[in-house]
Order: sequence, then C-alpha cells, then structure tokens
Amino acid sequence: MIPRYSTAIMETIWETETKYKIWLEIEILACEAMEKIGKIPKGTSQNIRKKANFDVNKVLEIEKETKHDVIAFLTNVAEYVGKESKFIHQGMTSSDVLDTCLSVQLQNSSKILIQGLKSLLINLKKKALDYKSLITIGRSHGIHAEPTTIGLKFAYAYAEFKRNLKRLEIAQKEISICKISGPVGTYSSISPSVEAYVAKKLGLKTEDVSTQIIPRDRHAAFFSALSILAGSIDRLATEIRHLQRTEVLEAEESFGKGQKGSSAMPHKRNPVLSENLSGLSRYIRNLCQTSLENIVLWHERDISHSSAERIMCPDITIAMDFSLNRLNNVISNLIIYPKNIQYNLDKLKGLHFSQNVMLKLISKGLLREEAYGLVQHNAMKTWKNINSKSSKSFYHNLSNDKKVSSLLKNKELRSIFNNKTYLKNINVIYERIFKK
Repeated sequence: MIPRYSTAIMETIWETETKYKIWLEIEILACEAMEKIGKIPKGTSQNIRKKANFDVNKVLEIEKETKHDVIAFLTNVAEYVGKESKFIHQGMTSSDVLDTCLSVQLQNSSKILIQGLKSLLINLKKKALDYKSLITIGRSHGIHAEPTTIGLKFAYAYAEFKRNLKRLEIAQKEISICKISGPVGTYSSISPSVEAYVAKKLGLKTEDVSTQIIPRDRHAAFFSALSILAGSIDRLATEIRHLQRTEVLEAEESFGKGQKGSSAMPHKRNPVLSENLSGLSRYIRNLCQTSLENIVLWHERDISHSSAERIMCPDITIAMDFSLNRLNNVISNLIIYPKNIQYNLDKLKGLHFSQNVMLKLISKGLLREEAYGLVQHNAMKTWKNINSKSSKSFYHNLSNDKKVSSLLKNKELRSIFNNKTYLKNINVIYERIFKK
C-alpha cells in the first residue's frame, strides 16, 4: 500500500523486519518445545535465543541465490547461532513458519482494526444522541419520502458497525491459528506437542487438520468480514456525499483553514474524504475476491495463494486501518446544517404527510383505493407547480377539496400536518440499539 493511504502502526506489522522477527520467535519457541520433550539437548534453546539474529539485507541477498525465502533466512540466522543452528527448524517445513507468522500478523492487524471500530462506534453514538430529535426529510430512490431524524442516520450506522465488530471479532478468532505439523501435515517428523507449545506462547489455537498449510477458508472468512466492513464504510460515506451536495447541503465534511477544493474554482468545498473512502472500499472489496479464489489448492498444498497473499494481506489491512481512521475523523468533525434541513423538509409544501392523510381518510370509511386516489389527486396539484410561487400547499389543496372537507374538519386536517408525529416511536428504536 502506498504511504498516502497508510498508517505507521499498521505498516510496521507488515514490514520485512517484523516478519523475520516473528519467524525467528517461532523457530526459537519450537526449539524450546523440542528441548522439553528431549529432542534437543538441554540449554540449547536458551543459547539459540541469546545468539540468534538476522540481517534483513543479507537475507534478501542470500534469497537471490537460493530463490527460497525461508532457506535464506535460516542460512543467515545460522551465521549468528553457529553449530547449534542444526537444531533450528528441525522436523519443520516452510509453511509451519510462514502460515503461523501470517496468523500472528493478521491477529495483530485485527486488534488495531477492532480498536478503530470501537472508536467509530463511540463517535456514531454521540452523533446519534446529539441529533436524535432533529427531524429531516427521508428519501427513497433519492426522492422526498417521509421524515426521519438526523440522529437515526447515525443510529443505523452504529447498529451496522456493531454487527461488523462482532463479525471481525469472530474472524479474528478463526484466523488466530498455529500450524507446525511438518510436511503434508502428518506430524511424522515433529511432535504435535511442539505445535501446542508454540501456539500457546503466541496466543493462537492449533489447526485441526492442516495438510501442509492452514486451510484458506479461514483467511477467506477474515477478508470477507473486512469486505463487508468496507461496504458499510462506503454506505455511510455515500450518505455523507449525498447530504453535502449543493442542492441538499444538510451536512458537510469539515473544511480546514488553508484547504483548497479545486485547482480551477476557488469556491469549491468537495466531500473528498468521503469520496476517498468510497474508492478505498471498492479496492478492499475487490481484493477480497482473491481470498475466495485462494481456498482451492492442489492436494496437500501448492503456493498459488502465496504471491497473492503477499500483496493483499498487507494492502487490505493497511487500507482498512486508514479507512477507519479517516471515517472517525469525518464523523467526529461533521458539520450539520439545521436551517438547510428545515428548508428541505418544507420544500415540497407538506407532500410528505400524504400517507397520514390517506390513513385518516381510510379511518373515516373510505376504501384504500379511493383514499389513495383522492390524496394523490391533491398531491399532484401541489407537485405540478412545486417550484412556482403560485403553487398551493398540499394542506391548502386538501382543505379546498369538497370530498376531503366533508370527512375531515379543518382542525382535524391541520393536526395531521405536524412533523413531531414522526418522533413518537424514536425511543423504541434507540432502546433496541443502545440498550442491548
């Protein structure tokens, strides 16, 4: 992932030096375990831990000749350890180190992502509570429908990201797996107790049936959870982008001092952060497809998954960490414009009360079809010249309709045109979301 969309803490997890440190720890822990069961002399693992080291550049130089990264690494480590290096990697195969290391990296990455999600939930909850009763027009198909509240927009997002948190926590457990079972996974050259020891020390679980690798359905589940999370980020970012459109302008990303919106048009204040989040979300979702393809491998193993994972594992987790940080910033600094919200709410001159009028007419004895037609007829009178000063309000047209006025007294009709009626069950929704 390019530096523009990276955070230092997540980058560190995927650095080559970090990877080699994990490899070395796995190898030393395996030596400790083998010493405990008498496979190598007492004191060997302690001596190895004292002496063991590596040089990143030297490993990469050796790899140019060996064309094998683990062998290159072991060769370099042996230069530091000396004769006792013969006990390192004993009975193990490359995937024991590679796959266990990848599990550690994904586990550590998920810890950061989980923390980012928890921070986002705090920000969303605050906004949901702050704007709980700020009535705004709801939209379906992009068209004015019935009122909702600004708070509910954040509340739905809170509920959705809470589900994402649960999915990610489950995925973290599924990917936190240690595999040290030797060639083709039969433990023919290494004791299962070694795997159990290393797993416990690294905070991992052991794989039930590993063949020669950790089955890639685990990785697919992990990245699928991130793909869904990316979709949720995109959904919220898209909502903000629409709310910031000039014709709407009910909400807006913060615009810093000295920030520029356009190289050509000095007046522009664009939703660049949200647009950026939509783009990164597309990237993450598309990379996830690769993890699904990686499930299918030949027999006990092949390495068709390896090259893809070397790219996608760092890229997805780094991009997701960046996205969560950016979304947290967008939400915590989001500007809300109550006057514009009210202006848009009144824009269709009361047409959003159409269902309430229809239901009231039905309660007076009209058939649904008759009530619908009567309401729609008067609604279209308002709609026809909606942008004209001569256009009459929906209430005006209804009150001057003889059929409507014969069924509804003016006071009764007026009482329907009250936006606060849309708040009557908001508390029920909030209790479902925030009191679980």
